[in-house]
Amino acid sequence: MHRENTKVIQIGDRKIGGGNPILIQSMTNTKTQDIVSTVAQILELEQAGCEIIRCTVPDMESARALAEIKKQIHIPLVADIHFDYKMAIAAMENGADKIRINPGNIGGRDNVKAVVDTAKERGIPIRVGVNSGSLEKEFLEKYGGVTAEGIVESAMDKVHMIEEFDYDRLVISIKSSDVLMCVRAHELLAARTEYPLHVGITESGTVQSGSIKSAIGLGLILHQGIGDTVRVSLTGDPVEEIRAAKLILKTLKLRGGGIEVVSCPTCGRTGIDLIGLAERVEKLVCNYPLTIKVAVMGCAVNGPGEAREADLGIAGGAGEGLIFKKGEILRKVPEGDLLNALKEELDNWK
Repeated sequence: MHRENTKVIQIGDRKIGGGNPILIQSMTNTKTQDIVSTVAQILELEQAGCEIIRCTVPDMESARALAEIKKQIHIPLVADIHFDYKMAIAAMENGADKIRINPGNIGGRDNVKAVVDTAKERGIPIRVGVNSGSLEKEFLEKYGGVTAEGIVESAMDKVHMIEEFDYDRLVISIKSSDVLMCVRAHELLAARTEYPLHVGITESGTVQSGSIKSAIGLGLILHQGIGDTVRVSLTGDPVEEIRAAKLILKTLKLRGGGIEVVSCPTCGRTGIDLIGLAERVEKLVCNYPLTIKVAVMGCAVNGPGEAREADLGIAGGAGEGLIFKKGEILRKVPEGDLLNALKEELDNWK
C-alpha cells in the first residue's frame, strides 16, 4: 500500500507516513488573532478527536498570535499561508509546527527560497498545496481545462522547486471539488512520489452533502492505500468534520476504537420512535471510551437477530423493547425507559 512506503515526516510530536496511523485534521474558522476564541475552538476539536489543526495566517497579528495559541493546545499547529511569503516566515518564527503554502501564489522563486530557508533552519515541514480552482494558466492550456493530470503536474512542479533548494520535509495536498477527478489525481500522484499525502475533497458543501461527497471520495482514495492525513471539508461547525472523518476511517477499518451504532431504516412495522431513539443513542455513546457495537432495531423481523450480533442492543416492539447483551436477552422495558436502560448497561460495561 502506498502509505506504508511514504517518507516519514515529523509534525510537532506526531509522525505521518511510513505506515503511521492516518491522522485527522481540521481548520479553525475563528479569526486567528482572536486568541481566546481560537484556542476554545481548538480545544473543542481536540475533544472531538482532531489530531492536527490548521489556522489561517493572513496578517502579522495572526502570525504573532500563534505563539500564544500553541502554548494552550495539545496538538500540532499548522499555519495556512497565501500570497505573502513573509507570513510563512513569521508563522514559523512564532512556533508553527508545519506551514501550508502554494508556491505558485507567494511571489516567485526568491520568495519560495526565503520560506524554504527558514523551514530548513527550524526543521519545519512544508505542505505543498494545489487546488483545482487555482490551477495555473499553462496547465489549463496544456490539458484543455482543469484535469487530474494538470493538477498533479502543477503539484510536482512545486515539489521539484523546493527540492532544488535542498529540502525534502514535504507533504503534498491536491484537492478538487470534483470527486472523481480528485480520486484520479491522487492515483496519479501516488504513482509519482513517496511524499506523504494529505487528502480531502475541497469545497464539498454543507454537513450533509459534504459528508456524502467526502465519504465517497475519501473512501475510494483511502481504500487504495493512499493518504496519510485527512480532512473532511464542510461548510459548518468544524467538529462535524472530525465526526465524519472518524466514521469514514472506522468504516474502512483504518481506525478502531469508539462505539459503532447500527440501526434499521424503519418501516410500517416499527412500533417505537426509532428515529428519535437512534439519534439519542448516537449522541449518548460518544461519551464512552469503548470499542463495541450497539444495535438499535425497530421491530421483530430483523431486530432480535441484529441485536444478538451486536455487543449491546435494543430490539423494539409495540411501545416497548428488549435489551440484549452479547446475544442474551436481559430484560423488557417500556419505550420511555429504553435509553436509560442502555445507558445503565454502558455505565457498567464489562
